[in-house]
Amino acid sequence: MANIPFLCHDDAVGEHFLNGISMTDSQLDSCGKKSSFPTYVTKPFLPPLKEFIPYLEDIWNTRVLTNRGIYHTKLEEELCKYLGVNYISICSSATTGLLIALKALEIDKEVITTPYSFVATAHSLLWSGIKPVFVDVDPVTLNINPLMIEEAITTKTSAILAVHCYGTPCDVAKIKEIASRRGLKVIYDAAHAFGVESNGGSILNHGDLSIVSFHSTKVFNTLEGGAIISPDIKSKAYIDKLLNFGFEDDTSVISLGLNGKMSEVNAALGLLQLKSIKNIIKKRSIIDALYRQRISAIQGISCLQTSRAWSSNYAYFPIFVESEYPLSRDELYEKLKRLGIHTRKYFYPLITSFPMYKQFSSSNVTNHPVAAKLAAEVLCLPIFPELSTKRVIEICKMIAEFQVNPVED
Repeated sequence: MANIPFLCHDDAVGEHFLNGISMTDSQLDSCGKKSSFPTYVTKPFLPPLKEFIPYLEDIWNTRVLTNRGIYHTKLEEELCKYLGVNYISICSSATTGLLIALKALEIDKEVITTPYSFVATAHSLLWSGIKPVFVDVDPVTLNINPLMIEEAITTKTSAILAVHCYGTPCDVAKIKEIASRRGLKVIYDAAHAFGVESNGGSILNHGDLSIVSFHSTKVFNTLEGGAIISPDIKSKAYIDKLLNFGFEDDTSVISLGLNGKMSEVNAALGLLQLKSIKNIIKKRSIIDALYRQRISAIQGISCLQTSRAWSSNYAYFPIFVESEYPLSRDELYEKLKRLGIHTRKYFYPLITSFPMYKQFSSSNVTNHPVAAKLAAEVLCLPIFPELSTKRVIEICKMIAEFQVNPVED
C-alpha cells in the first residue's frame, strides 16, 4: 500500500497533513490498535463553556430572552458579513424557515422537488397544503435534475423547491433559466450549504429565497436554528413579521404568521460559534481529503465528486457501496456498527417511500431510478472537527479489509 500523508496527533493534523508528511503502513499500525470507543457520524461542535458563560450572564442580567434582542440583531449582522449575503432572518429552525418562505412567496398548488433529501423538505410542502411533485436527481451532483424539472411542469406548478444536497450547489443557472421562462418561483433548501460559495459568491444568494440550517449536527450550529436569506429589505421585513405571528406593531397583525423567532441564548451561542467557523471548516477539509486518499484504492467504493468551481464546507462524507464491493451497503453498515463506527444511511429511505407521500403518482420509484439507486448505496461516514486522523485511517482500513475478508468480523 502506498505511503499517504497523515499524522496520529490531532494538534498538528492540519499543518502537517497539508504539508505532505507521510508515514509507512507499519507506522500506521504503530499508531494504535482499533479503538473500543464508539465513533458517531457526527459530533456537534461547542466552544469551551467558560467562553459562553459571560454571554449567559449578560442575558440573565438583562432578562431579554427573545423578541429580537441585541444578540439576535448582532448575529444577523455578523452572518451577513461572513456569508456574503445582504439580508438574513434567523429563526428557530430550517423547517420553520421553509414554511415561512412558502408563505412569504404565496406558493400554492404544486411544487417540483427532489425525493433525495431529508423529509423536512417535502413536509414543509404538505404542511402548507401544497402537492409535492417529485423528479429524479443528477447522478453526479445528487441534486434535482433540471431536465426532469422541465418535463414535470404543468399549469398547476407554482415553484421549484431544490436542495443543495450535502452542500453541493445545484445547477442554479439552469434552474433560474427554467423558472424565469416558465414564471415560477425558486426556493433553495440550503440546509447543508452554510458558507458554500460558487463562482465567487455565496450559494445562498440564488433563488427567490434560500433557507439554511443551524441544527446541532450542522457545520455551524446554534443548538437549534436556521435562517432565511432574502434578496431585498422589503422581503426581509415581511419575513420578520411572519416569524413573529404576523405582527406589524403592538396592535396590528397583517398576515398569518407563527412563532419562529430564535432565542437570545441560541443567537449568543451563534456569535461565539462564528469565531471558530474557519478553523472548523479547515479541520473538516483535512478529514475529507484523508478519506478520499484512503478510499480511492478500495474497489467498489466511490465518493461524491467535487469541483474547483465551488468551495465546500465538508458538511458530510457520503460514500457509495457499489456492486463491485463484496458487501451490500446494509452489510457494511452493520459490520462497521459492530466495530463501534456509527455511520448513517443518509438519505435512505427516499421521501417518496413514506406513507404520506405514496398517494402521489410522482412517488412511484420508476420516476426516479437514479435517486433510488443512490438511496440503496449511500453511507455517510463520520466527519466532525474532533475526529482524529488515526480514527479516519482505522475506518478506511476496516472498509478495505472487508473487501478482502467480507465474511470475517
